[in-house]
Amino acid sequence: MGKVIYWMNTSIDGYIEDPDGGMDFMDPGEDFQQAANDHVRRTSAFLFGRRLYEAMEKPWTQDLGKEGAPAVEREFAQLYKETPRYAFSDTLQTVPEGVTIVRREDAVSVVTRLKREIDGVLQLGGPELATSLLDLIDEFWVYAFPVIVGGGKPYLPVGKKLRLRLVEHRSFASGIMFRRYVRS
Repeated sequence: MGKVIYWMNTSIDGYIEDPDGGMDFMDPGEDFQQAANDHVRRTSAFLFGRRLYEAMEKPWTQDLGKEGAPAVEREFAQLYKETPRYAFSDTLQTVPEGVTIVRREDAVSVVTRLKREIDGVLQLGGPELATSLLDLIDEFWVYAFPVIVGGGKPYLPVGKKLRLRLVEHRSFASGIMFRRYVRS
């Protein structure tokens, strides 16, 4: 049975985007990038909301990881391209090979099916998609970058209380803090 892990990078005040919609406050060090590679190596599929899909797809399949890029970055790009990707969107019309479009109204049924059919990690990204799939999420991962942005898009705009239990935490030399939570 698959496990859905919701992972987003944030500022320490809990935002995935700053008030202007930017994410340039996230400056991953090589230690963080290696941890990301280790996780993606164990990922069976990516489940992305449309905006996160668009933020990841072109950079990691076309722009980043090319000749001359750091080895850790090239490795992530290769792992990313080899992993099946599901883009949950009502507006996307075409996607490259390796990507499947899923209509937002079908999200719960598709992810329920994927959890049954795929033995491994289903990495979920995108706060609105995560909110719609909240009951299917097994773990919540937060990589908090050492910056305060003072507002923007929150990690998870749930609108209700959800009790979690911290099961792992780790700090990186770059100042990034990792926290892994499961449901209480």
